[in-house]
Amino acid sequence: MGAQVRSVNVGAGRTGIGVKGRRTGIDKRPVGSVEVRDPGPKGTGLGSGVVGDDVLNGRHHGGSRQALYAVAREELDHWSRELGRELPDGCFGENLTTEGLDVDAALVGERWRVGETLLEVTGPRVPCANFAAWMGEKGWVKRFVAHGRSGAYLAVVEPGTIRPGDGVEVVHRPGHGLAVPVVLAAWFGDVAAARAALDSGALEGPDLAELERVVARRRTP
Repeated sequence: MGAQVRSVNVGAGRTGIGVKGRRTGIDKRPVGSVEVRDPGPKGTGLGSGVVGDDVLNGRHHGGSRQALYAVAREELDHWSRELGRELPDGCFGENLTTEGLDVDAALVGERWRVGETLLEVTGPRVPCANFAAWMGEKGWVKRFVAHGRSGAYLAVVEPGTIRPGDGVEVVHRPGHGLAVPVVLAAWFGDVAAARAALDSGALEGPDLAELERVVARRRTP
C-alpha cells in the first residue's frame, strides 16, 4: 500500500474541552470528504483551510500557513501503545490522518499532491494548553515535544476535494534539508536546532523573526 489519506476530519466548536472548559474545535471526527482552500491571513481570514471546520482561537491557529494539520496513523498507534488506550483518527485535532507516509520526515516547503489538491508543508504542530487538556495526560506537552514527532501543518496551494483513500504523492522536496522535527525542537528552546533552521534559509516572515529572537535571547548573558 502506498501513502494515502486514511481519514479526513473536521470539528465543530465545543465547550468543556479546553483549559477551564473553554470552547475549542480540537475534537475532530472523520467525514466522507472535505473541501479545502486557502483560508487567508491568520486572525482575519476564514480560519481553517477545511470548509466547515471550526477554528476558535484565530490568534494561534488557522490561517494560510496552518490551513490543515496532518498526522500519521502510525504516530497515533505509537501513542495508543504508550498511553494504553485507543486513539481514534482525528483525536490529535488533525484534518488528515495518513497511512504509509512518514509525515515527520517532511521538509519545510515540501509539496504533496493529495486528491485534487496541492498542499505545502509549512512546519510542526506546536502543542498548546487546549491539546493538553483534551488529552488529559500528565505532562502531555513535555512528553509530546520530547518524542519530537508532531505531525505537520500544511498550506493549500491548489484547492479541491480530499477523500479517504486518496493517494499522497510527494511532488517536490526542497534542497535545504530542514525537516519538521528540527523546527519543533527550535521552537522549544533547542539553540542548535534554531541555528540550523535559520541557516537553512527555509523560513520566512513571522517564523523567521521569532526564531531569530529565540537565538538572540540565548546569546544574551
